[in-house]
This record gives sequence, structure tokens and C-alpha cells, in this order.
Amino acid sequence: MPAASVRAGAGAVSFLTRVPVGRYVDVDGADVARGAALFPVIGAGVGALTAGVALLAAHALPAFVSAGLAVAVAAAVTGAMHLDALADTADALGANGRDEALAIMRDSRIGTFGAVALALDLLLKIGCVATLVDRGHVVAGLVAAGALSRAASPPLAALLPYPRAEGGPGGVLTGRLSTAAAAVAAALGVAISSVLWWTSGLWLALTAAVVAVALGLCYRRWLGGATGDCLGTATELCETAVLVAAAALA
Repeated sequence: MPAASVRAGAGAVSFLTRVPVGRYVDVDGADVARGAALFPVIGAGVGALTAGVALLAAHALPAFVSAGLAVAVAAAVTGAMHLDALADTADALGANGRDEALAIMRDSRIGTFGAVALALDLLLKIGCVATLVDRGHVVAGLVAAGALSRAASPPLAALLPYPRAEGGPGGVLTGRLSTAAAAVAAALGVAISSVLWWTSGLWLALTAAVVAVALGLCYRRWLGGATGDCLGTATELCETAVLVAAAALA
């Protein structure tokens, strides 16, 4: 395997998780952008790990507690980066104008909007995972949600500009990602979901697509583009929406 491909894969893993691949492979922003096509595969892996925790815990604990542990493990593996993005973006909703919204997103403190958004999101996720555990679809549900949610950010990054003139972490992807990489990511997400859910997987993919498109339109109107927090919020909300749809279909 060419070294560039190894760095691209390592870039995707290092960007989406806390797995210390950087100790063994040197990666930079260009590697992350090249590896974005593999985001759904990384997401599927996180989903599989989360499902494994839920299944193991369910042997001794109620489904809701098992689901809570699984969601906690997923947050630890990913560094809670998407949850943090959701909180920052929610807090920015109370801003007076674009510039203030961008400034709030860089503030590490969590406000009321952010706290409420986190609480509602986590309650929905835990409840849906518990339902999937009870109905025997937790592996298919979490793997599909992980893949489709990570497939949402590459298209947004490819189609929307980066709104900060001074740059930032989100600029690693936004405005730098090729449409080809975004298309591959989207196709992989749909393929993984369809393999696990057959025709129902298309409904899950449609759910993620509707959420991603709606958020993309909102970001363009609100900020004139998408920051890293915007992309992370899209990933988080798409994952939760797919879990809700999966729980309904299970």
C-alpha cells in the first residue's frame, strides 16, 4: 500500500478518534482531507465498538444503563468532539449577527443553549440505543448511524466555504475537500447502511441526507459557510436522527 494511502487512512483515524496513530504515522491537514472519503468506515468502526459495549453490558444490566455506557464509550473514543461542536453551535444561536456567532463558537464555555442541546441529544441517543438493544438491532443500528453520520460532513465541507478569514481547525476540510472524496464518502455511507438494513437502509440514508442538506442551507444563510463546529454538529445530529429512524424501523 502506498505511503500516501497509509497517511490518508491515519489522518482520518486521528481526526475522528483519540486513537494515537500519530505516534506511528506522521499526518497533516492534507492527509486528513485525502482521508475524508474513509470517514464512514471509521464511523462504522466506532459504531461497532459502541454496539459491542452495549451487548456485553446488556447481559448484566438493564437496556437503558447498557445504552448509557455504550454512548459514554463512544464519547471517550471520539474525544466527544461532535458533542462539543453541538454545544458550541447551539450557544451561537443566541448571537447577534454572524461575527458574534463565530466568536461564541470559539468560546470553550458552555451556555444554556449548549447545555440543553447536549442533554436532549444524549437522552435521544441513549433511549434509541436502548430500544435497539431490546429489539435485537443494536449492531446494525449503531454501525449504520456511525457510517452515515460521518458521511455527512465531507459533502458539506466540499460544497461550503470556510467563513473565518483567519483560518482555524475547521479549515482543514471546509473548502479544501474535493467533490470526488465527498462523493465516495457519501456512497460508502449509503452502501454500509444498505448492507446492514437492505432497503430500509435507504430510508436511514435519506434521513441523514435530509438533516445534512437542511443544516447546510442554514449554515450558508447564517454564517456564509461552515466551521469545524458546524461540521461536527452535522455529524452529531445526523447520527442521532439515524438512530431515531433505526429505532422506529427495528
